[in-house]
Amino acid sequence: MTSAQSRLTYDDFVKIAPDAQAALLALGKAVDDSGFEKDLIELVKVRASQINGCAFCLQYHLSVAKKLGVPQEKIDLLAAWRDAGIFSDRESAALSWAESVTAISRHGAPDNDAHAALQKYFSESEVVFLTVAVATINAWNRIGVALHFPPVVQPQRSAKKTGA
Repeated sequence: MTSAQSRLTYDDFVKIAPDAQAALLALGKAVDDSGFEKDLIELVKVRASQINGCAFCLQYHLSVAKKLGVPQEKIDLLAAWRDAGIFSDRESAALSWAESVTAISRHGAPDNDAHAALQKYFSESEVVFLTVAVATINAWNRIGVALHFPPVVQPQRSAKKTGA
């Protein structure tokens, strides 16, 4: 990306590809309906968006995380979570998994150690829905980065409606 200029807005995307948006929203709804804790899912979405450089998703999910009451200290230190010393073992396992899945194109499938650590803190169902959440935010990130969606400081839609 050589320019920060917008090619399309999120609203343009929705007008042009409503079925694609609906499909991504359905994936997000499946995660929401699974009962997985929303604050942890938002941390994962923010971390993946940081890695992928998606300003739109990053700003959106930072706002959602704040509204959910994620402590500001965790938000501030998320990029350096491994060294921060404030994330629980469960959060650390989820963030490590999110990074591994996000980097699949560079490193291949997550190693057995990463998966074993994940299984220590999550049920089989939770592993599946965490992976769906990571895959979904990566899809949104790729759309947002490729089309240069501009960030929205104050989300105009609820998390359920945009699903980003």
